[in-house]
Amino acid sequence: MAALIEHGMLLESARGSLPNLAALVAGEPIRGSWWAHPRSREIYDTLNVVADSPDVLRMRLVGGKVTLVHRRLWPALVRVADRFPAERVAVLHEEHTASGTHRVREQPFPDWVTDDVRAAAHALSMEEALAQLPACARPASAHE
Repeated sequence: MAALIEHGMLLESARGSLPNLAALVAGEPIRGSWWAHPRSREIYDTLNVVADSPDVLRMRLVGGKVTLVHRRLWPALVRVADRFPAERVAVLHEEHTASGTHRVREQPFPDWVTDDVRAAAHALSMEEALAQLPACARPASAHE
């Protein structure tokens, strides 16, 4: 969680322009699936603890890859959300059904935005919001 707070965003397990949580837990880059890594159980447990935190949102924000976003960046993200494709700012909720299957449910933007986050986003200028986001998480239209 400390790394997520520091960076504001992390990829869950994919390789990309942000550090990924699975590799941070493993203490090394992971080749192939993290499920095959000797520390896979610790990676699994950590991913679940972090993703289940009320201070973390999971979305396919950066490069369409599962991105963990810390609460401190939610207002900035909401401020620029209209510059992203809708599927990139939908929140992902993983569910394990009674039958044991795994399902991902998407909560579309802005359904996940609370009043306090909306108010904080409204108080930010576009430039302030963009400056808070990592460069790789800034919408392409922000550079036009």
